Amino acid sequence: MAAVEMNHRGPRTYGNWRRPTSPGILGLGSFGTVILLGGLILVVIVVMISGLLEAVILAGILGLVLLAVLTKDSHGKNILSRAGARVAWWSARSRGSNIYRSGPLGHALWGTYQLPGLAAPMRLSEHTDSYGRPFALLYTPATSSFSLVIGTEPDGAALVDQEQVDVWVADWGHWLANLGDEPGIEAASVTIETAPDSGTRLRREVSMNIDDEAPAFARQMLNEVVGRYPAGSSTVKAFVSITFNASHRSGSKKRQADEMGRELAARLPGLTAGLQATGAGAAHPLSAQELCEAIRIAYDPAAAVLIDEAHAAGEIPELTWPDVGPSAAQASWGGYRHDSAYSCTWAMTSAPRGNVQSGVLARLLAPHRDIARKRVTLLYRPLDAAKAAAIVEADLRAAEFRMTSTSKPAARDSLAVRAAAATASEEAAGAGLVQFGMLVTATVADLDKEADARAAVDNLAATARLRLRPVYGSQDSAFAAALPLGLVLPKHIKVPAELREKL
Repeated sequence: MAAVEMNHRGPRTYGNWRRPTSPGILGLGSFGTVILLGGLILVVIVVMISGLLEAVILAGILGLVLLAVLTKDSHGKNILSRAGARVAWWSARSRGSNIYRSGPLGHALWGTYQLPGLAAPMRLSEHTDSYGRPFALLYTPATSSFSLVIGTEPDGAALVDQEQVDVWVADWGHWLANLGDEPGIEAASVTIETAPDSGTRLRREVSMNIDDEAPAFARQMLNEVVGRYPAGSSTVKAFVSITFNASHRSGSKKRQADEMGRELAARLPGLTAGLQATGAGAAHPLSAQELCEAIRIAYDPAAAVLIDEAHAAGEIPELTWPDVGPSAAQASWGGYRHDSAYSCTWAMTSAPRGNVQSGVLARLLAPHRDIARKRVTLLYRPLDAAKAAAIVEADLRAAEFRMTSTSKPAARDSLAVRAAAATASEEAAGAGLVQFGMLVTATVADLDKEADARAAVDNLAATARLRLRPVYGSQDSAFAAALPLGLVLPKHIKVPAELREKL
């Protein structure tokens, strides 16, 4: 949750990002503290039963385990988590699950080009909302959730007063907070994608409006503009994905696609209307055809030119959901090769420290000359009022425990208590609580430009005051999660969420 600081003498700033913590001794957390106390008790028992030598050996093993838990890198990853990721990657590579082949010569059923990995079992259906607009509905059987995708056309902040930008940011915060009150809401995500412009739309617009009686010089100038302008231009697309639970409540009967489509048809106009007030521009739900095109281009960027040319000719490239996946894909430890491109995905490990202004992500979202296609996805998990109150109170108690567990508390612990108290106070006053994360995907068409793209993302992360880390060993899953598919990653992890938060 972001605390807003009012300052009439300067620009408005935002901050107070809080990472939930659990109380524990020596920064071990609840789970680590249990291991420490249980290990000490076991050492005492071994001394009484076996002898001092065996107890010393057991204490050494316990110390190594605790050292592995306490030793963390700049991204907060300890030795155990990094070793677990490496072992999981070796296991996946030995089974060949990092290699995907589809089509008539592949291993996909019926010779189709279905999506790989986490998105493979997803099913697509199309419905119509109360305004008569068709919208695509994605069903994920593994998590029993439905997702819809809204396409937006952001107005941008160019030549816009700062007061208007502040209003947009406030309305966006209200929209996210209101999601926590939506029945059955699971998660939401915002995907900003920048890609080179093929020039097809400009060519079509000029050819349709040029006057046959225009002077030859004017026609020649227009033809030159059409030929040269796309060389350095880019397109920016924005998608908002909202994921709902298939069940009304825990233990209730799961709804089918038709039933869920009828319910969301009445709620979708309100969601799109609220988005328009946040500066997102004209918001409309994506149809099945539009969603298929977006996912097809993501896995095979070379298809973008063909799809644009088909639209320019007045034709619709008929795509079905089993045909939008890549024909070949292979995940490596630090990258993902798919059809005609190579991608690398980073995950945010630390939000900006201190207070930031509303344009802190401007450079990260803008097109970059060293990255052919860039996708920045903000992941949100709105929390209802009851769960939010329990989380902020538990976080406040954990921060107070860390400060009072030593006679000389560190300055960081004192600051954490004040930040947790401010968050609890704002939540009690009616503010919403949202868990958030970020994924950044950089795609290049030439492998020789991979190093330039990685360096560009590192520099852009610094300008945004973010700390990004490549998703080592899970590049294929991270790539799919950055797409507007509504995947909820915590639900695909086998380790329970309660245990992960206590480590």
